[in-house]
Amino acid sequence: MSKTQMKWLGLLALVMAALFMLYPSINWYALEASERAKLEALRERPKYLVNLGLDLKGGTHMVMELEVDKLDAKTPLNEAMAQAIEIIRNRVDQFGVAEPLIVRQGARWIVVQLPGVTDSAHAKELVGKTAMLEFRMVDDTEKGKSALNKILELGSPFAADGAVTAAAAKLVPEGLALFKGKDNAMYLLQKEAPLTGAALETAKVNTSGGEYGMPVVDFKFKPESAGKFAALTAANVGKNMAIVLDNVVFSAPVIKGRISGGSGIIEGQFTSEDARSLAIVLRAGALPAPVKVIEERVVGPTVGEDSIKDGFRASAIGFLLVVLFMLVYYRASGFVAIIALALNLLMLVAIMAYLRSTLTLPGMAGIILSLAIAVDANVLIFERIREELRLGKPIKTALAVGYDRAFSAILDSHVTSLISSAFLFQFGTGPIKGFAVTLTIGLILSLFTAIVITRMIFDYYLANNEVEELSI
Repeated sequence: MSKTQMKWLGLLALVMAALFMLYPSINWYALEASERAKLEALRERPKYLVNLGLDLKGGTHMVMELEVDKLDAKTPLNEAMAQAIEIIRNRVDQFGVAEPLIVRQGARWIVVQLPGVTDSAHAKELVGKTAMLEFRMVDDTEKGKSALNKILELGSPFAADGAVTAAAAKLVPEGLALFKGKDNAMYLLQKEAPLTGAALETAKVNTSGGEYGMPVVDFKFKPESAGKFAALTAANVGKNMAIVLDNVVFSAPVIKGRISGGSGIIEGQFTSEDARSLAIVLRAGALPAPVKVIEERVVGPTVGEDSIKDGFRASAIGFLLVVLFMLVYYRASGFVAIIALALNLLMLVAIMAYLRSTLTLPGMAGIILSLAIAVDANVLIFERIREELRLGKPIKTALAVGYDRAFSAILDSHVTSLISSAFLFQFGTGPIKGFAVTLTIGLILSLFTAIVITRMIFDYYLANNEVEELSI
C-alpha cells in the first residue's frame, strides 16, 4: 500500500469515527423534549453527547457567597471553599442535573448553573441548605420543665432571624439550649450534641415508613459511630431524643430500647420531594458555613430554543455566504476549501461529543470564529499559489511553493490565537471557557484541514488528471 493510499484510509477512518461519535447526539436531540426528560430522570443519557448549556437549554444560574465570618476559625478559606464546592456538586449530582457548572469565582463566591432546572426556589433550597443534623437529648428535669413554662409565658422567645431573645436566654438553665420545633413547639435540649450528621453513612427516602404512610428519611450511621448510637440509646431508654436539622427540631421520638445497627428514621410530615431533598443533603454532608444567594436568574426553555434557532440560523447564513464567496472567487479550488471546512466542523463537534463538552452561545461563537480562521488560512494558501502561477511556474511547483510560503503566516496566526485561548481558559469563567475550548479545538483542526486535507485533494487531482490550468 502506497503512502498516499494510507493517508486517504486514515482520513476515511477519521471521518467514520467522527460520524460514530456524533450519532448519539443526533439521535438524542431528534427525540421530543418530554422523552428526553424521562430518560434524563432515569439517568439514561448517552455516554458521548454534546450537552447544551444554560443559555441554550434553559435553567437556573446562581452566584452564591460563602459566609466566611461563620467559618470555624481553624478552617482555611481555600479549604472551606473547596469543601463547599464539592458538597454542592455532590448534591447536584444526586439530584440528577445533567452537566451542571459549579466553579469558584473570586475569594468567596461560587457560580452554580443548573441546565434544565427552572424551579429556582427548589434549587436554592437544595444547593444552599446548611444541613446541620444533630442528635440531642431532650431535657426532662423538673428544673428544665419549669424554665420552659416561664419561657412560654413570654410569648415568642425567638427573634425574626431565629435567634433566642435576650429575655428568654436568661431563663435557659446552664447546660441547656432552647430550640424551636417544626410544629412550632419549644424544646429545651442538652447543649452538647453527642452525634451529628457527620457520623452518617447514608440516608434514603422511605415512602411508606412514617405515620399514615407519610414519607420518612431512613438513616444509618458509619460503623465507627453505630456503637456510640447504640450506647446513647441504651443509656436513655424511656427518654426523648430530638433530631435537629438546621436548629429546628424535626421530631423527638421516645427511645423504647437500645437501637443496635446504627439505623433510625427522621419524620416530619414530609412530601416525597421534601424527603428526597433532605436525604440528598444529608448524604452529601453539611456545608462548612452557610451560603447566601447574591445573584439569581432563570432562563426559560423557550429562550433557550430561540437561542438555538437564532444561533443555527446565523451560522447557516454565514456559512452559505462563505461558500458562495469561495466558489465565485476561487472556483474549483474554493470547492476544495469548502470540503476542508465541512470536515473541520464535523470533527470539531465530534471531539466535543467525545469530551462530553457543554455547548453554549459563546461556544458557538468560538466554533464560528475557528471556521473563519480556517477560511483565512485557505485564502492565504490560494493567494500564494496564484502569485507563483503568475510568475509562470508549473502547476505542481506553484502548488508546493504556495503551501510552503503560506505556512509560516498561518502558523503564526494560529499560535497567537491559541495563546489567547489558553489565557481565556485559565482565567475565564464558564461561558468564556466554553468559547476558549471550542476555539482551541477549531484552531488545531483548521491547521490540519487547511494544510493537510486540501493538499491531499490537490495532489490526488493532479496525479490522476492532465491539468493545463488550475481553477483558482
